[in-house]
Amino acid sequence: MKHTWKKVLANVETLGASLQFFAKVCLHPLRHRFEAGECLKQTVSVSLRSLPTTMVAGLFTGAILAVQFYIQLRDFGAEAALGGLNTSGTLREVGPILIAFMLAGKVGAYTSAELASMKVSLQTDAVKCMGIDPIGYLVVPRFFAVASSAVVLLSFGLVVSVLGGATAAYLIGGINLTQYLSMLPRFASMEPVVLAVSKAIGFGVLMGYICCWNGYHAEGGSQGVGEAVQKTATQSMVSIVVMDFLISCLVHAWMQFTH
Repeated sequence: MKHTWKKVLANVETLGASLQFFAKVCLHPLRHRFEAGECLKQTVSVSLRSLPTTMVAGLFTGAILAVQFYIQLRDFGAEAALGGLNTSGTLREVGPILIAFMLAGKVGAYTSAELASMKVSLQTDAVKCMGIDPIGYLVVPRFFAVASSAVVLLSFGLVVSVLGGATAAYLIGGINLTQYLSMLPRFASMEPVVLAVSKAIGFGVLMGYICCWNGYHAEGGSQGVGEAVQKTATQSMVSIVVMDFLISCLVHAWMQFTH
């Protein structure tokens, strides 16, 4: 019992420290000089490195959903509604979370490994000895780069998923692009668009936070780098699912309130 209580307290302390770290990273540009050049460099690097993965994930996400929806709608003779239903489903749920999983494994793991390598090789200590804040110089640009690039890539991936769905609908059902897109205003209203954008922002910030925290606090040489990457991957997957549920509930409540 005593051991369990100590473990709980340790987890609470870790949670508190991680939240303080998140607040420090977010508020750093308001209090200190912001390394805009480094942030831009990291954003371009992350975006270009992850663009092929995002395109493939988005394309096949939309195509898979289109095939599944077509099979169900065909039994009721409602193939004409495929475009609206597929796009709505992609924007609301499947598209953001699947593409976020891909980016978490690609962007999050890479950034975490990069920071962890700097930490265990004492590069962060060397930066500190030069009188430079390692969080402001190394962590902050990478956090904002991961967060912003994830938002852009998620949004781009969702657009590609719509095109993937339209392509699959034409190949399996002979539904042309005009017919496919004509149903979008009826089913894909403002709510799924707001939901998709909200999830893109939330997932981007979450990925930046988790990978920077685990990478910057890595210890124990090369083994510590591996542990940081493993923690980033595991925590990102679980956190994305939880945040997906919370954002869905909040956006739904907000849309109900505004109506």
